[in-house]
Amino acid sequence: MKKTLLAILLLSAGIAAWLGSEGLFQHPARTVETLAMRHADKLPLAWLGGRLYQRHCAECHENPAMKAPTRQALGNLSREGIMVSLEFGKMQPMAAHLSKQQRGLIGIYLTDSAEGVYDWMDGIACEATDTGERPVRVGHWGLGPDNRRFLDTEAAGIDRSNVGSLELAWSLALPRVTDMRSQPAIIGDTLYLGDRAGMLYALDRNSGCLRGHTEILAGVRSAITVAELTDGRRLLVFADSLANLFALDPETLDTVWQGSARVFDTSVVTGSISFHNDRLYVPVSSYEVAVAGSPDYTCCRSHGAVLALDARSGKQLWAWHATADATLQGQNADGVDQYGPSGAVVWTTPAIDTARNRLYIGTGQNLSRPATGTSDAIVALDLDSGEPAWIFQATADDVWNAACQNAGANCPKQPGPDFDFGASVIIADLPDGGQLLLAGQKSGAIHALNPDPVGAAGERLWSRRISQGTTNGGIHWGMGLSGTRLVAPVADPERDTPGYTPAPGLYAVDITTGALAWQHPVSRGCDFPNQHRPLVGLAQVRAGGGQPLQEQYRCSFYYGLSAAPTVTPELAFSAGLDGRVRAFDLATGEVLWETATAVPVTASNGLAGHGGAIDVGGQVVADGWLYVQSGYSMFGQLPGNLLLAYRVRE
Repeated sequence: MKKTLLAILLLSAGIAAWLGSEGLFQHPARTVETLAMRHADKLPLAWLGGRLYQRHCAECHENPAMKAPTRQALGNLSREGIMVSLEFGKMQPMAAHLSKQQRGLIGIYLTDSAEGVYDWMDGIACEATDTGERPVRVGHWGLGPDNRRFLDTEAAGIDRSNVGSLELAWSLALPRVTDMRSQPAIIGDTLYLGDRAGMLYALDRNSGCLRGHTEILAGVRSAITVAELTDGRRLLVFADSLANLFALDPETLDTVWQGSARVFDTSVVTGSISFHNDRLYVPVSSYEVAVAGSPDYTCCRSHGAVLALDARSGKQLWAWHATADATLQGQNADGVDQYGPSGAVVWTTPAIDTARNRLYIGTGQNLSRPATGTSDAIVALDLDSGEPAWIFQATADDVWNAACQNAGANCPKQPGPDFDFGASVIIADLPDGGQLLLAGQKSGAIHALNPDPVGAAGERLWSRRISQGTTNGGIHWGMGLSGTRLVAPVADPERDTPGYTPAPGLYAVDITTGALAWQHPVSRGCDFPNQHRPLVGLAQVRAGGGQPLQEQYRCSFYYGLSAAPTVTPELAFSAGLDGRVRAFDLATGEVLWETATAVPVTASNGLAGHGGAIDVGGQVVADGWLYVQSGYSMFGQLPGNLLLAYRVRE
């Protein structure tokens, strides 16, 4: 925040001279905006956003008669929240004529306008720096290039004997935040945390004091990846909600380089960035699946991709595209043009197979017809060229978008079940020295694949379906692997669908045979008033999102296990959409420790906070500590703004 304000002050003195030299004072307002956007690198971002706000937003938000939130009230929201509202929320119809960049600038202006939001930082500043050896304890979403989300007992510092003594040591409540998404990185005793309000914090992981912070353009969306370059340097690499890519120096938090993963206007980075041999591999998805629910939207033109970048500079080395470019296919029932092929986006974090010089990703469904052979698939790409080695398609002809939730015109004829791969591929070692790939699908199926198939179609060795799956159900964000035991969480929400029986819980599978070792179902454990069921899809987003948190609604509608687990030789940590965190005995499935996080907290930084649903990465374990991010309202779950740090009792 301070860096941005300082930049505005330093640059403002030269604005008038620059505007005069460019002749901007002689042009009407719309031309001023156009020229200013061309020269955005010479102007403070907040100034540009303010200009756009005054022209497109102030008439309502500065007029009390309109009963719209004031600029000051909007300033207390996160940039992420403002962007969601402008992109496909309540304000989408009013902002449809603005570009993604213009909407982002308005968000920057509004969030820069609030005062006192970050005054608490001075009160928790650290007195000492992180000195001595600084090993990377957590530096990748999958806790390694194989995506196993596994730590040995020494690195975890938590086992059967002490897990029951875990207790809360400190907490951090973040302002302007309702979703805790970005998995932290840990180097030495410093924990790096990015939030949806566009801030990145460096915290002492033992005390929670603040070592430093910096402001990012928009909300930090991906996990924070630590890239250890061959020249000895380290970088913190991540993506924000506008598909901007950042590489920061972990010591100073200065930006080393900044780039973009935007392939389309709707591109986002949902999975996280993998690193190998001075290269970054960036999965590209799209939120067009959501905006396609709008009746007047022209669906659909975006598709998934993987980008390979030079980690030292951000220069793109190659790109793989999941489909060909979309072309006009006709009109929908309302007479609106329809394009295709589209979709097959990449939600997953790439797994890196150095022995075969490949990376593995999973893809989503197609958004519009024609269907392609790359949707709902596991794809093996060459690390050097991006050329596909083989493609295994688990579900053919799965064409679906958000319009299918309310029979909208953009829903394709004979829509599919939306059974994409959201869980990242795991590279597993077998007792006989061989390997296989493990992929979890929203269908509730686990697939074991041969990494060396004969031919280009892939080869399934076995498959085990542990639930019926559904949209936002089945195996959602990821699985964990400890030895030959695979741990798979199932999200399965309740749905009024004939023949559908949800089976949320944690499942353990033997990877050599696919046999089920144990299962631990989870239940709501409380009565939820049916009239307060969250809305679904675009209706939920436009209603504001999130289940109300008033006292009478403490019982969460959602309670399945969507977040990826973390495993050790003895334990499996898994967190639920009702905010509960559990530690399971890996051998038996017995719950050894449990805590509720969806509660109000006066956090260690002095702010009032509240926990909520736990999703995406869920939890991080390191050296006797368990770090949990609580709060996720993207699909109507419980919002929250807490980082909770638990430690084993000394």
